[in-house]
Amino acid sequence: MSLRVLLCCLAVWLAGSLLPAMAGGMDELEQASRQPVGSPPQRIVALSWEAAENLLELGVTPLAVADADDYRQWVVRPRLPAQVPSAGSRLEPNLELLASLKPQLIIISPTLLSMRSSLQRIAPVLNIDAYQPGQDHAQAAERILLQLGRLLGREQQAQQRLQQLEQGFAGLRRQLQARGIANWPTVQVIRFANPSMVYVYGSNAMPVLALRRLGLRSTTQPAPSVWGVSQQRVGQLVALQQDIVLYQQPFAAAPQLFASPLWQGLPFVRQQRFAAVAPAWSYGGVASLFYLAQGMTTALLQLPLASLCSRSSLH
Repeated sequence: MSLRVLLCCLAVWLAGSLLPAMAGGMDELEQASRQPVGSPPQRIVALSWEAAENLLELGVTPLAVADADDYRQWVVRPRLPAQVPSAGSRLEPNLELLASLKPQLIIISPTLLSMRSSLQRIAPVLNIDAYQPGQDHAQAAERILLQLGRLLGREQQAQQRLQQLEQGFAGLRRQLQARGIANWPTVQVIRFANPSMVYVYGSNAMPVLALRRLGLRSTTQPAPSVWGVSQQRVGQLVALQQDIVLYQQPFAAAPQLFASPLWQGLPFVRQQRFAAVAPAWSYGGVASLFYLAQGMTTALLQLPLASLCSRSSLH
């Protein structure tokens, strides 16, 4: 994982509980969606990737997106058109550029609350806190898409997209059921920070929620943060004795690590229960949840059936 992406993730984790409660217990997006004023904004800047994702899923192309080039590498889908410029970083947006774009709305995450007053001099600011403690992040993602659709006059598009995604999940489940997933081992999803450290996803992480939507059992892991992720050394993965392990791309140092004796000695590697998942964002919206599930399904269906069945007898 690049240093810039890592720093942005860490900043978002630390900001996870900074959003103050709105009147009546409503957050900003809910309040705004219930009280739309005038014509819906059309010229919108997205300073978080989940905001960019949701806008694109609603058919709205952002004026600019923070860390746009990294979005194209790490989030990938929905595709961000090549002409959309970067708005600076998710930690330090380019205020001069934003002012020149003359947006009607700037969408931020809690990471940028400290910059709110500066951003409000350019355009109205909407803070969307997609990851709050104690919530089901998958259900929250659906709610956010609907509320944003209502705010932007695109509620029908939001409802249609949710229906399409649910149909997509049903199709993925059918593919896996045809391969006898009821007898498969549990599945663990990881993302590499570097050749020596991995992020392991726990109970409230989006990759694990995607596994549940697929009807798969996930490895029980603690969820120490609102994002549901913990960091471990690669050698600690030896504890996954009977699991299927999926890792999320990209990981530039894969050839270096995967050729090492340490890696080759891990049980899930020796027994061919390890596969790569195409890039999808682990901290995104409801569309990312589906893209994660889609990538996982493709990876799982490429594993040798014998390696899966041979482990089922251990459970």
